[in-house]
Formats: sequence, structure tokens, C-alpha cells
Amino acid sequence: MSKDKDSGLSKFVEEKLMPVAVKIGGFKPLIAIRDGIALSMPLIIIGSVFLILGSLPITPWTDWLAATTFHGVSVAAVFGKITNGSFGLLGVIGAFGIASSYAEQYKTDGKSAGVIAVSSFFVLTPSIMSGDKVPLEGMPYGYLGSKGLFIALIIGLVTGYVFQWFINHNIQIKMPETVPPAVSKSFSALIPGAVIITLFGLIYAILEWTGIGNAHDLLLHILSKPLGLLGDTLGGTIVAILLNSLFWFVGIHGGNIINPIISPIWLMNTDANRLLFKAGNLDLAHGGHIISQPFIDNFVYMGGGGATIGLVLCIGILVITHQASEQSKVLAPLTITPGLFNINEPTMFGLPVVLNTTLIIAFILAPIVNAITTYFAMKTGIVPLCTGAVVPWTMPPVISGFLATNSWTGSVLQLINVVLDVLIYFPFMYTLNKQQKLEEAGQL
Repeated sequence: MSKDKDSGLSKFVEEKLMPVAVKIGGFKPLIAIRDGIALSMPLIIIGSVFLILGSLPITPWTDWLAATTFHGVSVAAVFGKITNGSFGLLGVIGAFGIASSYAEQYKTDGKSAGVIAVSSFFVLTPSIMSGDKVPLEGMPYGYLGSKGLFIALIIGLVTGYVFQWFINHNIQIKMPETVPPAVSKSFSALIPGAVIITLFGLIYAILEWTGIGNAHDLLLHILSKPLGLLGDTLGGTIVAILLNSLFWFVGIHGGNIINPIISPIWLMNTDANRLLFKAGNLDLAHGGHIISQPFIDNFVYMGGGGATIGLVLCIGILVITHQASEQSKVLAPLTITPGLFNINEPTMFGLPVVLNTTLIIAFILAPIVNAITTYFAMKTGIVPLCTGAVVPWTMPPVISGFLATNSWTGSVLQLINVVLDVLIYFPFMYTLNKQQKLEEAGQL
């Protein structure tokens, strides 16, 4: 590619894409959603660990878990309780985290806003009642988890905004300076808290009195189809991957821009698969989802954004075959090891990939090809759907493929994707390597 074309593309990126990316990256609601979901990730991973341990494809192990009981409670039941008590609280934790982050961005008390959001979430969530003479009220795990994530997003954003508006407009109860800060903050939250909780109480009452149904199911019905086109279809996923790569290309973390919009859908699909897997009905016929968070993390973005595991392996091949430039020789140990654990910042900014027009086509194409091969492998049943276990994103390929699908075929699919990524990246990396060698020889 000529230098004129390079400079023209760079100018387009800097003038057109960069301002858009900066605006999106600073949009407070998206930041709040990103932070809120990130707050729940430790619980999701912990729940996933026990989901994996409780469902390893080793019959003697699963039989032992089911048969081993203490005071009538099996080890398998304990594992299930831990999974529900961690992964199953995604909606509740999301509401707290989103409201807290939103309020803190306006320099107000995030913890108080988060607590009010959790209260509002429970107010708006329908109860389940026992049939005993003295009825007992409970909350269904389904709404507390991924099924309640859409409502959690709305409650978190509304609560965070209304809370900060009251505080920043000084509509609050002020205590003397001698009162401890924790007590003072709780009284400051009293007026906005009463307004917010009452508001969601009225919404619950209207929905119940009119017979429309509960807010969770209503919102899912309204949003599931349009948002499903974005996050639950191959076409929508490819668009998300394309945008992710373009933002990374200009040096902005693509995941921070795209994920707040689409991750809620992927996480909902993940938890739906988890519940189907526990029930023994994880397949497309029973409503299983191909595209989920593990699909993206463990099969599409191997090596990080742009599926750069293929790129770093190409660098390794050039070094082994004694064709590498001096730059590539230095970068090889710095990029390959982190790349195997899906950490690609050394590659993005050291090679660099950012604003490198020689690599942009492969950087966009590799993750898209991964998505297509994985989608059709799962669509045809060659590889099982992801079980709902969220494998830590730093888990190397082959291992993560097995853990995500509970099948060795998941590992094989990852190996195939890695080979395809290497084939995609190699001609572009080879060209870049030639340019580097010419520069080092003083011929450019």
C-alpha cells in the first residue's frame, strides 16, 4: 500500500472515527453499564468454576457428587447452590454497580445510589408465594440473575441520574458537621431514595393493577427481538466485531466502547445456557444460544481483540525460520507469551497494530472468520453449545475451549481457528516484516 494511501486512511481515521470513539467512550451511561457489569464478573467466574466442577464429563466424578451427602444434602446440591448464589445474582449486582458508577461520575455518593437501586429492583420484581397457611414470600432466581438484567440496567441508570440530580440541586437532608460522614450520607440519601423507590413502586402497582404483567417479562418481550438482531445473530455479531477492530485500530480499547452495549445480551444468553445445561436440555431445540460471552471470549477473540494470537504466532514462525527482522526478533518474546494468555497490549502498541494499515485487513478479518467457523460448528452440532460457564478470559486456548463447552471438540475447534488466524495474518505480517528489514538496511 502506498504512503499516500496510508496517510489518507490515517487522516480519515483521525478525523472521522477518533472523535466518534472519544464521544462514545466518555458517554456516562455506557461507562456506568460497563462498570456495573464488571462489578459482577468475580461472582460470574466463581459460579462458573463450580458449574464446571459439578458437570465435568467424568461419570464416576458426577456420580460421587450426587451420591455423597451430609445430613441429606448432596455435594452436587451445594455446588448448585453456590452457582445460583453467585452467577444467579447478576441482575441485582448489576443494578447496584450501574447506579453506583453513574452517581460517582457526578461526584455524589455511589454506595447510597447503589443501595437504593437494589431496593428498587426488589420492589419492581414479582414475588413468589408459598401455598402454606402462613404464606412465605420469596424471589425467583431467574429475575435476580440474567433475566432481570434489562430491568437492572434501567433501574441503575434512572436511580444514578435521579439521585445525583437531587444531591447536586441540594434537595437533601443536611446534618451538622459533627455527625459522622456515614450517618450524614444516609440522611442525604433519604429524600432521593424515597422518590426513586416510590416511583418504581408506582410502576409495579400500575403493571399489576392493569394486568399487563411484570416489568421484567414486558421489557424482555419489547427488547428481545431488536436487541437479538444485534447480539444473538451472526450478522449482528460480525458488525460488533468490525466496530471493535476499527476502534482498536485508532488506539481506543474497542471492548470498552462496544461491550457496554452488547455484553448484557451475551451474558443473558450465557446464563440461559447455564440453566438449560443444568436441566440437561442444552441444545438449539430447547432455546439454547450459540452466541454468548464464552463464544466471544474463548473462540472469537483468541489472543485478544483482533484475534491476534494468529499474529504473534506468525512472528514466532518468522523468528524460527530465520526470516524475522530485528524488530520482530525483539518483539517475539514480548508478544507471544502474553498473547497465549489473550493479553495483546504489547502487540497492539509494540508492533504496533494501532494505525498500522498493513495489518488492518487481517485484524478485522481474523475474528470475523473465527465467529463464522464457530457459529456453524455449533449450529450443525459438531461442537456443543457453550455450557454457560464463563471461563476467565486469560485462560489459554485449547484449555478454555474444553471448559467452555465441556467437550474436547471445543478444543479442536479452537485449534482450527488458530490455524486459520495464522493463515490470514501471515501474508500481511510477512509484508510488514519485509518493510522492517528494508528500513533496517536503510533502503526505505
